[in-house]
Amino acid sequence: MSQRQYENIIFEIREDKAFLTINRPPVNVLNISTMEEMNDALGSLTGNTEVKVLVVSSSGEKAFSAGVDVTEHTEDKVEKMLQVFHDVFRNLSKLDQVTVAALKGLALGGGCELAVFCDLIFAADNLKIGQPEIKLSVFPPVALLIFPRLVGLKRASELLLTGKTIDAAEAERIGLINKVVPLDSFDSELESFIQPFSELSLVGLRYSKKGLNLGLETTFFEGLERIEKIYLEELMASEDAREGLKAFSEKRKPLWKNR
Repeated sequence: MSQRQYENIIFEIREDKAFLTINRPPVNVLNISTMEEMNDALGSLTGNTEVKVLVVSSSGEKAFSAGVDVTEHTEDKVEKMLQVFHDVFRNLSKLDQVTVAALKGLALGGGCELAVFCDLIFAADNLKIGQPEIKLSVFPPVALLIFPRLVGLKRASELLLTGKTIDAAEAERIGLINKVVPLDSFDSELESFIQPFSELSLVGLRYSKKGLNLGLETTFFEGLERIEKIYLEELMASEDAREGLKAFSEKRKPLWKNR
């Protein structure tokens, strides 16, 4: 196990899994310093060929994150705050690893944006999630882009234009999160949820994520053409794709090299 030392987050790598924990109790507010540390940790995973999944979580059960620090949302700090905050998403988007947000308690504002930007969301049944920014006469830039893709325009409009908070069951029902479990079994079930990624090739995960994101940005025919190119020129040029097909034909378990 390797671990980097930070003041506001805990970041550690255990075998093929990385864990980034926001550590600012009681509600894990994201200030500029915290987000700078997150960017440093995320940047360290870029190009990493051993880690297959990143879990983003928080300390305590009260809140994943109540959002970005409002005291830093001032005229003299807002530009830097927004830049550092959006760098978190830029860094997340560069990762080949599957990203899983593990949520307990409140996930509001910037905390909600951070969660929904991850590939998957695993949540405790005490989750309350939403984007209340409209109540302050501002809007959440990342959520405006992501929510319609996740839950459709009408539902996204309802959530973002009213600023209401919904519970875990409702979030799962509308497709905003993937799985809800009881709070008292959260840790054990999270381990089971992320374990399957250890059996997969990072190469397959990388190009699958690339194709998924591409499909959201293009028309069907343009996207299909570009995904075909990724498949033939990038994926099939990898050692692991060839190994996976060969192992299937030989009826054996593949030996991944993650390249």
